[in-house]
Amino acid sequence: QVQLVESGGGLVQPGGSLRLSCVVSGTVFRIYPMGWYRQAPGKERELVAHITNTGSSSYADSVKGRFTISRDNAKNTVSLQMNSLKPEDTAVYYCNSHPVIWGSWGQGTQVTVSS
Repeated sequence: QVQLVESGGGLVQPGGSLRLSCVVSGTVFRIYPMGWYRQAPGKERELVAHITNTGSSSYADSVKGRFTISRDNAKNTVSLQMNSLKPEDTAVYYCNSHPVIWGSWGQGTQVTVSS
């Protein structure tokens, strides 16, 4: 069974930075494209960034130029560097494959951007 464990969230002021990490176990991580998703209160979960198994990345327009997704196949880890954070980035952030093919989600990590 695939397990996803996200970490790195917290409370940050507008303009600040955070780095999220996700450790994946129970699968051959290196062959899967991965994504970071977020869900804000009262909204649907959305994809914010994804990275192929060879390292090509793409981003939602709302985060382009501010967020950077990366992966370390040796450590089964996908990361999201978030800079110039805005209040509208407040959400619970999750990682998963992209497209989502695993039946489970991790607990997510809360990111709150507020002064």
